[in-house]
Amino acid sequence: MKMPLTMRALAPAAVFAVASVAIAPASPASQTAVTRPAPRMAANPAFDFSAPQVAASNLTVPWGLAFLPDGSALVSERNSARILKVTPGSQPTEVAKLTGVQPAGEGGLLGIAVSPTYAQDGYVYAYYTAASDNRIVRFKLAASPQQEVVYSGIPKNSFHNGGRIAFGPDGMLYAGTGDAGQKPNAQNASSPSGKILRMKPDGSPAPGNPDPKTVIYTLGHRNVQGLAWSSAGQMYAAEFGQDTWDEANYIVAGGNYGWPEVEGPGGEPKFRSPIATWATKEASPSGATVAGDTLYVAGLGGRRLWQVPLDGKGGTSGRPTAVLQGTNGRLRTVAFGPDGWLWVTTSNRDGRGSPGASDDRILRFPQVKPAGG
Repeated sequence: MKMPLTMRALAPAAVFAVASVAIAPASPASQTAVTRPAPRMAANPAFDFSAPQVAASNLTVPWGLAFLPDGSALVSERNSARILKVTPGSQPTEVAKLTGVQPAGEGGLLGIAVSPTYAQDGYVYAYYTAASDNRIVRFKLAASPQQEVVYSGIPKNSFHNGGRIAFGPDGMLYAGTGDAGQKPNAQNASSPSGKILRMKPDGSPAPGNPDPKTVIYTLGHRNVQGLAWSSAGQMYAAEFGQDTWDEANYIVAGGNYGWPEVEGPGGEPKFRSPIATWATKEASPSGATVAGDTLYVAGLGGRRLWQVPLDGKGGTSGRPTAVLQGTNGRLRTVAFGPDGWLWVTTSNRDGRGSPGASDDRILRFPQVKPAGG
């Protein structure tokens, strides 16, 4: 939701007193063994966007997407609080329904993540809007699962709830939050609003965080709904702007990304500038994933999928280009699956789209076969 931009001359707020450093793998003592399946792909895959396969249809606001070790996908529905298992060629099946979810506006059952040690512990994680806050829970798949709260107290609103969660290559759990309409909190190091959080799987602060006593990893965000890593472990995030610039950012520990003092490129050394920006009508960037040397960002308001070429050094090697422009409506989530296909979800039944007869859908796009392959 785009809100009117107010004066940017805000009172000074607390900022991390820590240098911005590139993400490095955690030390062996703190690293969790990651057992997720590796995607099948060429070194730098391209995808055939003219030949989608419909993996699921007739869903209502599919929001989160994560993969089980067998390659099937878990999908969260924002308003129903259902978690569906999706296997190409089969009908989706409900594998859990969470209690305590309070959908309203942009809130509800949002992000989902599968434990990197799922084969041993069986845990699935979800980020959802409850009666008093946004929170992260973990549970084992069941019709009415027992939910363990691992992190709570993230401010909620009818908009700017963030919601994306994902396990990084270091085995730590990352969460993108929104400012919940309280802009100064994005610069407040005591608030989890407008941040990227990094925690152990049990919700406690992860080793190597800028402040070892908190889960806050970066600050100065308006509404983060996309988290992604390259094969080299570099982290990227997609962020909703207000009236001028939506952003893709290269994420470094302790980085300050400027909101609400800056929207888009900041021009001040204390703020990190985005690696790519778009006019808000062209993007409203939600999900993000990396395949090869390309960052893919799903656009809601822009109704397209953005391709951002990466240079492997935290920058870009060319201008972003768009595919799927207007062909499938609002795009919520994009993920590079362990099957080597690019998965994309639509969000046309979220109250802001024009749903077709089979919306919402989950689409899969195959890799382009190399010449002579």
